[in-house]
Amino acid sequence: MNIIGLSGVPRSVAFKREQWPGLDEREFRICQGFDAAAVLVRDGRIIAASAEERYTNRKHTGEFPVNAIRDCLRQASLELSDIDQFAHAFDYEPYDFLFTLDQKSSRLYAEVLSKGAFISSAREVMPEFPHERLHCVNHHLSHAASAYFASGWDECLVVVLDGMGEVNGGAIYVASDGKLELIHEIPALDSIGILYSLVTLHLGFDFGADEYKIMGLAPYGNAARFEDFFTRAVELMDYGSIRIPMLSMNRSRDERENYQITRDYLSSTLLPARNPDEPLLAIHQDVAAGLQQCLERAVSHICRHFTLSTGLTRLALAGGVALNCSCNGRLLKSGFFEDLFIQPAAGDDGAAAGAALYRAALAGEVVNQRMPVPLLGPCYSSSEIEQALAAFNGRITVQQFDRLEACCESAADKIARGEIIAWYRGRMEFGPRALGNRSILGNPGDPTMRDRINALIKKREAFRPFAPAVSTEQAAQWFDVPPQAEFPYMITTANVRPEHRKALPAVTHVDGSARIQTVSAQDNKPFHSLLRAVGSKTGRELVLNTSFNVKRQPMVNTPVEAIATMLDANIDALYLENFLICRQD
Repeated sequence: MNIIGLSGVPRSVAFKREQWPGLDEREFRICQGFDAAAVLVRDGRIIAASAEERYTNRKHTGEFPVNAIRDCLRQASLELSDIDQFAHAFDYEPYDFLFTLDQKSSRLYAEVLSKGAFISSAREVMPEFPHERLHCVNHHLSHAASAYFASGWDECLVVVLDGMGEVNGGAIYVASDGKLELIHEIPALDSIGILYSLVTLHLGFDFGADEYKIMGLAPYGNAARFEDFFTRAVELMDYGSIRIPMLSMNRSRDERENYQITRDYLSSTLLPARNPDEPLLAIHQDVAAGLQQCLERAVSHICRHFTLSTGLTRLALAGGVALNCSCNGRLLKSGFFEDLFIQPAAGDDGAAAGAALYRAALAGEVVNQRMPVPLLGPCYSSSEIEQALAAFNGRITVQQFDRLEACCESAADKIARGEIIAWYRGRMEFGPRALGNRSILGNPGDPTMRDRINALIKKREAFRPFAPAVSTEQAAQWFDVPPQAEFPYMITTANVRPEHRKALPAVTHVDGSARIQTVSAQDNKPFHSLLRAVGSKTGRELVLNTSFNVKRQPMVNTPVEAIATMLDANIDALYLENFLICRQD
């Protein structure tokens, strides 16, 4: 059976612009349905997956993922008629009565959230879309399925925490024998994800998009300064849940839409809202630190309680909160869980995978095995690469290597000399992390490297840290992890060993942590070969690894995008498959 899972809610932002035209531009992100994606599941296994943003160049777009669908079909050599089911990772129909309370809500349901609205969006871009094959799957159930059926475990506890599904901000499931049993839900009015996003917005960043920046800012601050505020803000309940009273302060429809009274409360009680153009001060760092500590406290409380109450010590996580690497690192270090699995595309793009896997499970076809490194996006043929090279003739120099080893040797030499390279090979990653196929790489021992990439290439905030990619064989040498431990998804933090922190300034955060990615030959042979080559030059099978994109640009997809980005940014060289590409001058 061929099933395509879908995420995203088309027209969500457009509806909000129409109904609330006077809002600040950043407030239009306070709505549902970003991160549209398509995931193809064949005979119970994920075959292909892509986020729509990689084709439209609009980050976090929630529009109907027509381009991602076409690419999944292309990769599998299928036609639209070959798809047995479509599964959308939202199902608002059980809650339709909640949208009858006022005219705006009724229109929102009819024009944006309903199954009929989603089918209408599909027909606009794909008239041949077989709407009778579309099924809706509860959002948090989709997230839970994405974690459980990618964990490789027959039995585990599944915790889903995000901003908001249809009406809830979290859900806890017992997973066993291929089935998911819901045991607890956290209402959206007590959503730790929404609180984290509102404070993110309050600090001058984007709601639902820049939470990872707050995570990176937090280690610079003093959490104790606002500890009392956040302890009062998020109450830990005896039954394992949480309460966040400030999210219930909004009474009218307009207040609820943008959490206006909650935001006023933050301004009067926490600190004034920061304009994005204003400088970041110590007080903003302290708020970020307090917020991060609050998140970790709440998530630990929820996970620990339900582990104790169910007796399940294997924990699988999904939902946007599961992208918080520092929080994941705390759970890992707690020693409270036998094992921990975080679905690498834990955000709403990954919910598309869960919707498809859930429908496959209902058909008795799902194959529950540990998800490999999610290299599930498109790759491009030799002819397509040659066309891209020809398109930039006169602007680039091109050298071709006859084998991978020679390509790695050349790239390792540049990295060892302190050059910044882009590395583009094979299938594109699915999810937010560059895992070695669409990456910008540098020497982690260069004390100028982090500032150079932040300022000259990524053009982003100076406080932002970079992640290390290290061979599995050497991970325990440089980081406080067990020998041969595997962290292939770049989704948790570990401490850099104290004796190596000065030697690794470009990937060691201010608190001594690093968002580690381990690489094995089995996971990604070309990238592992590059790390081995770097090790022969520097003594460290270790590089700084960040996504191949610049500010406000999604991760590059096509060879043309890769070459154009290399030319526009201050990247010294691009390794595009076995081609070395440099500027003509």
